[in-house]
Amino acid sequence: MLTASLVRSYKSPKGNTVFVYSVNGNTESLTEFETAQGANHRVDDTTGKPLFFTTRCFGDNGTLIITSNGKVVPDMSEFDKANSLAKQYGGNLGDQLARIASERLLGVQSTPTPTPVAARIPDESGF
Repeated sequence: MLTASLVRSYKSPKGNTVFVYSVNGNTESLTEFETAQGANHRVDDTTGKPLFFTTRCFGDNGTLIITSNGKVVPDMSEFDKANSLAKQYGGNLGDQLARIASERLLGVQSTPTPTPVAARIPDESGF
C-alpha cells in the first residue's frame, strides 16, 4: 500500500496549483510506484522519499493506487462515497452529511466533541 502526505503546493507556469505529496510504502510498493512513474519519477533531495505531483488535492494524507493501466492515482473512493450520499439525500441532510464527511476526510473538526458528564449520585436528602 502506498500512502501520501502533502508536502507543499506551487503554481505551475500555466497558473495551475500543483500539490506535491511525499510517498511512503514498503519496498515492493515503492518499486511498483517508481516503475509506474517512469520518466516522471522524482525524489525529494532532502528526504530521499519519492514524490507524487497532482493538480487534484486529496487532503493532507491519502492513499495512492496503481491502476491496471500502470497509472498512479489518488484513491478518491471516500470522497466519492461522501459526494454520493450528499447528492442522494440532498437538502439540509445532504448539506450536513457533506460537511461532516469533508471534515473527516480533511482531518479537521469544527463541530465540538461532546464531553461526558459524570453521573451525579444523590446524597441522603435525595439531591
